[in-house]
Amino acid sequence: MESQKTFRRIVTGHDTDGKAIIVSDAPPTLSQLIGGPGGPTFFEVWHTLETPALIHSQPDETDEKSLVLPPPKNGTRIRVIDFPPEGEEIRNLSDADASAKFKDMGDESASTSHKGAPHPLMHRTETLDYGIVLEGEITMILDRAETVVKAGDIVIQAGTNHAWANRSGKNCRIAFILIDGQFTGDFKNI
Repeated sequence: MESQKTFRRIVTGHDTDGKAIIVSDAPPTLSQLIGGPGGPTFFEVWHTLETPALIHSQPDETDEKSLVLPPPKNGTRIRVIDFPPEGEEIRNLSDADASAKFKDMGDESASTSHKGAPHPLMHRTETLDYGIVLEGEITMILDRAETVVKAGDIVIQAGTNHAWANRSGKNCRIAFILIDGQFTGDFKNI
């Protein structure tokens, strides 16, 4: 497996004169490998607690102590995930094992794994997600479709049931921007 490249999280703000400055310039403070070797690594970059986001002269520290899959209620989240090539240990997960993986991600209820599902890590969140593939490629699996998403492609997921399968043999890195959402009408019962 390729070694993970680190990246910088550059946070801007204002000095006491109201002039723009760099507040911090370092890698994200929270990264977490999910499921042991062969699992994805989550890099938690930033989140907001509300929209519109409150903008202070010095941004509030947003670092969390543990991984939480969805954004805060009425908030947003940006994370980067490195997906190594998928192995048999992922493809052969039981429903209980899949639920445990999502529990490790802070949202066991997101798992929609069941016998006959297109992938054992199918999941759904009540969010609007923008996924930007930074490097590599990955297969996005939906209930009734799948497609290969490559570097430079952008996925907009509107609360869809999905999973990610890296069948490429190389690492895939995706930046995700998650926005808290709300299912409407009868759709929330699907």
